[in-house]
Parts: sequence; C-alpha cells; structure tokens
Amino acid sequence: MTMSKVGVAALKARLSEHLRAVRSGRSVTIVDRATPIARLVPYEEHAMEVRKALGRIRDLRLPPAPKAATDSLSVLLDDRRRR
Repeated sequence: MTMSKVGVAALKARLSEHLRAVRSGRSVTIVDRATPIARLVPYEEHAMEVRKALGRIRDLRLPPAPKAATDSLSVLLDDRRRR
C-alpha cells in the first residue's frame, strides 16, 4: 500500500483526486502545518470483528454508589484552576 501526505488546503482543493487514489488502494495522510491529523485508508468490508456477547445485559450490575455527595461543578472548577 502506497502512502502520501497532503495538506488540508490541498485536500479540499482536490478531494476527488485523493479519493480516487484511496479507492485504488493507496493511503493518504492529512497534515496540518506538517503535523499529521488524520489518515484516509481504503474501506475494508470486514475490517471490524463482530463477536457474540458473553452475557446478557440485564445480568450486568451497576457500580456502587459514591459514599459522599459529589459536586461536579466544584470538581470541574478545581480541575480548571490546577491547569
């Protein structure tokens, strides 16, 4: 599989051309200011493995409730102050 790099602006300008390249089996790495941000790869029909469930959803147990009350806003503001 051949791979090429393309900038975001070039991808927008020639999207059809790049999609044809991907359709023919090549991968395209999309870069933003020389930083890779995404990759276009050929679609594979059976690329995802589908497995049978090991149990029933109704048999799952919920995690225990927290022991103390939680104030999510305070946790969020505290986290923002630390950054």
